[in-house]
Amino acid sequence: MADEVRIDKWMWAVRIFKSRTIAVEACKKGRVMVNNQLAKASRNIKVNDVIQVRKPPITYSFKVLQLTERRMGAKLVPDFMENVTTPDQYEILEMNKISGFVDRAKGTGRPTKKDRRSIDEFAQPEFMDDFDFDFDFED
Repeated sequence: MADEVRIDKWMWAVRIFKSRTIAVEACKKGRVMVNNQLAKASRNIKVNDVIQVRKPPITYSFKVLQLTERRMGAKLVPDFMENVTTPDQYEILEMNKISGFVDRAKGTGRPTKKDRRSIDEFAQPEFMDDFDFDFDFED
């Protein structure tokens, strides 16, 4: 077995990313670090390296236990890496779930019920109902 493996191949093989292309893109965007240094996709990793992958809103950390270039079943992954992500990162993830934050940009898609009520309220203000439009013009 090789002493070193490309980081993009390893991350794909241990199922951190669905495809190698996505792993390469993450490296290009600066979302992957090896031992606290930014890593290019071609960077070689060794056993006991710590890989940090930023998948907003949190940063996952993995310790390399074994090297591989071949994709494996999910049951075999614990033999090749150890999840060493700190508990505070998982707290951030849990807080995002609890807060009910929805990844929906304002102005995209159909309006929600709340948006619709706001639009209706803006289009027909309440004070317009009380106003008498009967004008008496004298010629």
